[in-house]
Amino acid sequence: MRMPTIPINPELLRRYDRPGPRYTSYPTAPQFRNDFGEKAFRAAARATNDDPIPRRLSLYVHLPFCASPCFYCGCNRVITRDTARAGDYLEHLATEISLCAPLFDRDREVVQLHLGGGTPNFFTPKQLGSLLESLRANFSFTSAANLECSIELDPRFITPAEVHALAAIGFNRASLGVQDFDPKVQAAINRLQSVEQTRAIVEACRASGMRSVNVDLIYGLPRQQLASFSTTLATVIDMRPDRVAIYGYAHLPTLFRPQKQIVENELPCAQMRLELLQLAISALAAAGYVHIGMDHFALPQDELAQAREHGSLQRNFMGYTTHANTDLIGLGVSAISQIGDCYSQNARDLTGWGAALENTRLPVFRGMLMSADDQLRADVIQQLMCQGEVPLAALERRHGIDFREYFTDALERLQPLIADGLVMIRHDRIKVSERGRLLLRNIAMCFDKYLDQAVTTLPPRFSRAI
Repeated sequence: MRMPTIPINPELLRRYDRPGPRYTSYPTAPQFRNDFGEKAFRAAARATNDDPIPRRLSLYVHLPFCASPCFYCGCNRVITRDTARAGDYLEHLATEISLCAPLFDRDREVVQLHLGGGTPNFFTPKQLGSLLESLRANFSFTSAANLECSIELDPRFITPAEVHALAAIGFNRASLGVQDFDPKVQAAINRLQSVEQTRAIVEACRASGMRSVNVDLIYGLPRQQLASFSTTLATVIDMRPDRVAIYGYAHLPTLFRPQKQIVENELPCAQMRLELLQLAISALAAAGYVHIGMDHFALPQDELAQAREHGSLQRNFMGYTTHANTDLIGLGVSAISQIGDCYSQNARDLTGWGAALENTRLPVFRGMLMSADDQLRADVIQQLMCQGEVPLAALERRHGIDFREYFTDALERLQPLIADGLVMIRHDRIKVSERGRLLLRNIAMCFDKYLDQAVTTLPPRFSRAI
């Protein structure tokens, strides 16, 4: 069945194209404090163990190594071709796992595991198998049929045989970076990747029995043109991945040094960025993909689309996920955890992360304990970003507030968005319109009490909404 095209008003999108958080958390990472450390993390784990109904767990493991730098990348990664570093890193990870896992009761099932990076397939299938064995030995995993076990793959550095090996050790989902198939764009971002390489890995994921394949694309890259990006979209759609993410390139060279290699006058102008986004949305809608929210799309039968339909969609540091009401444990350098009403982040450099573990300390270097106000606003933003609506009576009962009285300022900030048809306020709920789903960040920003402080800090911390 063909899905309806998302209504797009170019002037409207242009007007709301301002910097803002992606809200993989609220409060966002710039608000984390350096006085939140290992002691606070341990206290958070103990507190969530005492919940009457055990909260399930999601695990994220950060594997930072890449053999080649992609100039657009803003991830925490280490460029090296020395594969011996993988073994040393896994030894430190084993220590972190052994220190972290006992903090969580064994009746708390792991229902989701994601390996990100960096390039996780910098590690061999045998090494990744050892990592999974260590995790399974220390945490209580749900059954293989119910476990979501995903890995990010770079098709340039993996073979179909290795994909089959990864499936054999338990991976049932894969996310492939593509960005753009145009050779001119690939040269500008230092990522040469053929259609044939990519198709072979997509097909290997399917042949190995993996349940879902995601493909990442980026619009706003240097040298991108409508005609060539249309060809990229058609090629990807022909591969029929279960999910597609269309990220807007965020050019922040003061924050991400590799981006200084990008020639700024080769970047598309604001109008071209908008046209590239419109092209992607129209092509995916015509191909039957459901708009999950922001820049994520999925086929109707995919679990992400089903989670959106059934109200169980969640957004965290892994992006949109299908598992609501889970605590997220981040392992590895720079990884972020969300445990109960706390956020924490590991040391962002290998030296600091490794030194803590060598001294049998958890490598937490910052985080925060959420206030009651933080939890309320996080609840509102989570519902807007995932369900596209906030039932007001239920929210008021959960937090003991009068919504209109508490959020007087936020409702005032929402008025222009209401006038532009992005969001509606009815007597019992706030509801995002279809066109508003493209601007969820802007709607959520109305409820962010930290935003003015964050956006006036130099250098800029956030990408633009479009």
